Amino acid sequence: MYDMVNHNTLKPVPSLSRSIATGAIGFGLVSLCVFATVAFAERWMYQNLGLFGAYLTWIVLFIVLSGAVFGSLVVVGRWRLPRFYVLFGVAFFAYAAAWIIAYFTLRNTAGEFVGSLAGSVLMALVFALGFGALRSTAKLSAVLFVSNLLGYFLGAALFSSLSAPTGMLLFGVAYGLSFGAGIGAALCIAQTAQNEVV
Repeated sequence: MYDMVNHNTLKPVPSLSRSIATGAIGFGLVSLCVFATVAFAERWMYQNLGLFGAYLTWIVLFIVLSGAVFGSLVVVGRWRLPRFYVLFGVAFFAYAAAWIIAYFTLRNTAGEFVGSLAGSVLMALVFALGFGALRSTAKLSAVLFVSNLLGYFLGAALFSSLSAPTGMLLFGVAYGLSFGAGIGAALCIAQTAQNEVV
């Protein structure tokens, strides 16, 4: 692909398998780190930051720690680090906000399911808009929703069957591996779709 702005040849979009593996491993490690703060400091965070502050801190940690992981997969157009951080930050914040609103409104499994669906669709829409791949929005939504749902509920099952903090840490690993694979795949699909349009 030829970049008309920078007048140089860009690297090819990473393969789907590489995108999935990078996303799974990278986001899996990030998620383990974030969930470790829940496992070992949740009570302290609620007492000192409040519910809103704790959730906002976790969102920021996810964005800051995983932006570079996913940014390494982006080669198309203007979305290079640090600009990718803006796109990813908006996408992840939209996802997290939708999930939190659904969960605290509906509670329990219904809230988790609706939050996963709404959050995944919003993240997909931000990626589709950012990469100029609106025709791929449904495909991106499906990939993100399935990977998010699988990771979240597998992680929740591990958490409920194991004692703390081990259960919470494994929750983070399962969620991160699955959802990270989905985010990696979504970025590959969005960039491939953009290449087809250019």
